[in-house]
Amino acid sequence: MSKKGIIAMSLLAAALCTTNAQKVDFYKPGEGEGIAYFLPKTAVEVNIIATRVRYTPGDFCQYANRYLKINNVTSEPSTEWEIKKIEIRRIGVPDSTKAYIIKLNDKSVMSDIEVTDNSIIKAINTSAPQSVSPEYILEKSQPAEDGRKYMTEEILSAGSTAKMAELTAKEIYNIRESKNLILRGQADTMPKDGASLKLIMDNLDKQEKALTHMFTGKRITEDKLFTAVILPDKQVTNDVVLRFSKRMGILPSDDLAGEPIYIKVESSTPIQTTTATEEESKKKKKAPKGILYNIPGKANVSISFRGKTLFEDSNMLFAQFGSTELLVDDLFNKKVNTRVIFDTVTGGIQKIDKD
Repeated sequence: MSKKGIIAMSLLAAALCTTNAQKVDFYKPGEGEGIAYFLPKTAVEVNIIATRVRYTPGDFCQYANRYLKINNVTSEPSTEWEIKKIEIRRIGVPDSTKAYIIKLNDKSVMSDIEVTDNSIIKAINTSAPQSVSPEYILEKSQPAEDGRKYMTEEILSAGSTAKMAELTAKEIYNIRESKNLILRGQADTMPKDGASLKLIMDNLDKQEKALTHMFTGKRITEDKLFTAVILPDKQVTNDVVLRFSKRMGILPSDDLAGEPIYIKVESSTPIQTTTATEEESKKKKKAPKGILYNIPGKANVSISFRGKTLFEDSNMLFAQFGSTELLVDDLFNKKVNTRVIFDTVTGGIQKIDKD
């Protein structure tokens, strides 16, 4: 294979150091030799934390009102979901319409070109700070204790469920009375210090809670993370990004079993589309005289559900809502050492300085 047809794939995936200068041209896969890079489009990543609640009825659920005066206790197991948190973040994806190749020559000093794993330009003549992905804390409740371990011999030997429930309720009331006596300082044997008091009260609370669950049932909660990504190539007005069902949780946008969660992306400036004629002109025009970068535009992004806005940000920057500009090649010659850091989400310049 000739050198003309060789593109080193390692140049597309990581940083490259070279002492030669560069000349920028439009890039087509399989053509040219050098460092290929993309400017990004800005995608929206929607992250929803939903909590699953699993209910298991207690053995004495039918006696909850009679003995503990607790109403609305069901005897049917169930699983329900609720939306806990919604977060939006932007990510950069390569824009295939803005692909360029930096060719080697000896008139410039771009000694270091750094790109992301998917070939979006990150930095020139310096290293970009490491990006940190968000960490989501997903909570899960501990399994509830089995109330039977706190039942007395009298309760366990009762001849019927109704009698067991009655005796268990009396045990709950005895525990409550013991706690009240200790708090009032009227117990026959009082704790010697604060640590002992806490230990005894915690243990009594644990017993009361476990026995009460025999009537009210147990609820185990667990968080789950759901993610959807959309790439707004045009104005997005109330598109369905995901759906929610109280019974089934977060569902895909096309699953009609759930209610729609809407996303809206409204740009301050209409997106410019490329026509076939413009594409042909692009093929004929001269190579850019330097590094191309984006000047992103602002957009309002909102998420709504059941007519209520759950998230809104009117100052999000998007590559595709802005324009493309040129960082002239004169900034990169043997007399000037220019360092540039790019935003890999928008393709804009984050920092530029020189010696």
